[in-house]
Amino acid sequence: MQTAITEGIRVEVISNYEAVHSDPENNQFMFSYRIRIHNESHGTVQLLRRHWIIFDSKHELQQVEGPGVVGNTPVLRPGQSYVYQSGCQLHSSIGSMRGQYMMEKINQQEYFYVEIPRFLLEVPWKLN
Repeated sequence: MQTAITEGIRVEVISNYEAVHSDPENNQFMFSYRIRIHNESHGTVQLLRRHWIIFDSKHELQQVEGPGVVGNTPVLRPGQSYVYQSGCQLHSSIGSMRGQYMMEKINQQEYFYVEIPRFLLEVPWKLN
């Protein structure tokens, strides 16, 4: 698990290779990742946007931006968490993702960025 804390917002990430949804012979490797965002600050925050930087060892660096996460812009009061799962397809068996969330401190109308820690996307090849 990879973890980062920015301004009292903890982001934890776990990734998995999805062999059932992959086709290595055609350079299609599917990965899932589960993210937990926990508000350890004293104020209420809302996640507004995401920005991903995706590294694929056999492809160009890709950046993805957009509103919210999986169609949601969750509001987190102090002590609350939000968990979601998503996925990423690579053209190679190894890569990584990192990024940031744009968040708002609700009662202060102040925006800030929260780090999403870099995490590996790699196929767990067996050695026989």
